[in-house]
Amino acid sequence: MIGDLLGSRSYTPVLPAVVLQAEYHCQVCGSPARPLDAVDFNRSCEESKGVFLPPSNSLITYYLCANCGFCFAPEFMSWSMKDFSRHIYNRDYLRVDPEYKEVRPKDNAEMLESLFGQEKGRISHLDYGSGEGLLSRRLKRLGWKSDAYDPFVTPQLSVTELGTYDLVTAFEVFEHVPNVEGLVSELALVTKRKGVLLFSTLLSDGHIRSGQKLDWWYASPRNGHVSLYSATSLAMMLSKIGFKLFSFSQVLHFGYIEWPEWAANLCAEPRMPAIDAV
Repeated sequence: MIGDLLGSRSYTPVLPAVVLQAEYHCQVCGSPARPLDAVDFNRSCEESKGVFLPPSNSLITYYLCANCGFCFAPEFMSWSMKDFSRHIYNRDYLRVDPEYKEVRPKDNAEMLESLFGQEKGRISHLDYGSGEGLLSRRLKRLGWKSDAYDPFVTPQLSVTELGTYDLVTAFEVFEHVPNVEGLVSELALVTKRKGVLLFSTLLSDGHIRSGQKLDWWYASPRNGHVSLYSATSLAMMLSKIGFKLFSFSQVLHFGYIEWPEWAANLCAEPRMPAIDAV
């Protein structure tokens, strides 16, 4: 059963032309990464719910690093912010991510209040990749010291102007960024040494394998999901900025250098073994 189409008109994007290579160096570990599979640009995460966009007839090729398991679409590395705004984060984006605007910020604000609300008077918070800033606004109404930053919303503001924070959140950000080295470098700039980076991205372990079709629902170019992480590749990426990785679940993760005392209510320090960057 195909399910419903999102909208009645077919959108055929004219994507920036890129000549792909036979292999790329993996951003995470430097090993060769080779083509895994190509999927239609209009594949979205809503397909997991039986909702489909018309095919765009533009294929996006994902490459896989056999060493660390990082999977990525290298052609997005050449895209400008204007390209992303035109083809992905446009007025139709809510059709492929209907929880982006209100549901997810509301739920994440409630989670943060539950986890760290009793310490909100002594910590500062930054929501990185904040969209329109709803999460921070909700936290401020609860008495938090919270700021929002999103380069697509405030391109005139540089991350170097933000200062450092006790708690940095980056919900549904890691998979959207083609330059993952640049991403973790910016997150390191804004997270205090005795601070916590709390972020979400779904791990690919068990879903992506060399020699098999890329049929995982999370590998969806129309949602901007262009960088997909195994547990190993995520740990290796964070180790580049000196962070340990503790995965609370397959989707929710903590990065830290020194576990802060203000987070001791969650645990003195994550007791489960941190994922090693092997």
